[in-house]
Amino acid sequence: MKKKLDIAKWEFLEKVRSKAFLISLILMPVLMVGFAILPGLLASKPDTRIYTLGVIDETRELLPTFSKKLEEKYRIENDLPNYVIRNLWIGGDLNAVRQEAVQLVAKGEIYGFLYIPSDVMLNGKVEYRAENVSNFRIAERLSRTLEETLTEKKLIAAGFDASLIKELRTRIDLRSLKITEGGEEKESGFLQTFFGAYIFIMMLLFMVLSSGQLLIRSVVEEKTNRVMEVLLSSCSANDLMVGKILGLSALGLFQVAIWSLIGIALSLQLGTNIVAVEYLWLLAVYFVLGYLLYAAIFVGAGAPVTTEQEAQQITTYVSMTLVFPIVLAVPATQNPDSILIKVLSFIPLMTPSFMLLRISVQLPPVWEIVGTLVLLAVSVVVAMWGAGKIFRVAILSYGKRPTIPEMVRMLRTR
Repeated sequence: MKKKLDIAKWEFLEKVRSKAFLISLILMPVLMVGFAILPGLLASKPDTRIYTLGVIDETRELLPTFSKKLEEKYRIENDLPNYVIRNLWIGGDLNAVRQEAVQLVAKGEIYGFLYIPSDVMLNGKVEYRAENVSNFRIAERLSRTLEETLTEKKLIAAGFDASLIKELRTRIDLRSLKITEGGEEKESGFLQTFFGAYIFIMMLLFMVLSSGQLLIRSVVEEKTNRVMEVLLSSCSANDLMVGKILGLSALGLFQVAIWSLIGIALSLQLGTNIVAVEYLWLLAVYFVLGYLLYAAIFVGAGAPVTTEQEAQQITTYVSMTLVFPIVLAVPATQNPDSILIKVLSFIPLMTPSFMLLRISVQLPPVWEIVGTLVLLAVSVVVAMWGAGKIFRVAILSYGKRPTIPEMVRMLRTR
């Protein structure tokens, strides 16, 4: 055990003193905070400019009410209207007016224009044209305001009083409260729940990518420089493998500890709680077991490679299994008890990510937690055993990379 610990200590100290590690220690939290917070800040930033929008109202009835509602609801600094509506059609050829509106957009005289056909009261279909149609805030506000205008017109046509309609209409401000297992209530919204789970998955991804690449490149570098032969003259292949895993695991956990302290400090400063503290120990168990599983896979897959290019390919292929849960993060957060998410939770390579997501959103049944933990622990043991077999045989192999049948024979050797 002393040899294993000596190797682990050397791997840890060698990497922790490097400039690249020290830079990533600070850079990664900045990137993670940027990815998590910056999009939300940009999306919620209020408008500061006035948009001139054209309207072609074929009904000749909706424009005055629509324009008035839009001006009353949306204001910017100095109580100026956020949107200025310009009537583009008083009469004449409709097709020519539409072509002229397109030219006005191209010249920059108007930001965009809304075409309201004569049958909008029946089918509710309208058209919005602009150079930038990806500004969903403008499109959503125009759609909502026009919908209110149409509803009001229909109610008035049915004999209802317009002033009474305005008085009866109430805007809803929904407040979300999460009920815990103990029956307690605490305020929590989608973004808070989502990013609480998302941060854990991103930390696992960064940890696996950084430590996994270091692990494989360390082996490749020592094989290339023939240092491996010297090391194996002083210790066994098993000592070397376990020492590397322990050392680089400690390095990764040290990174996570620093990032966690930074995150806790930020959450305390902002007065927010982005992680379910009562389940923190369970999240930590899945996190550590998941990392050990990937570390064993990296050791087994990296032992036969002999070049940096092959090492990069191996890292990319293994890391793809961590990217897949990130793609499904939103549907998994919205419906954590779906059959698909439950099935994916029992696939060992995806178990850590999906269980980190599900626990942060809604605690799964006890049998699923126990089952996935047992499955993950057994997978770690099997992966370590297989990695040890491959590492012992392939660590001194040079030249041609072993084929899959040859690696299977390595696993069968005693």
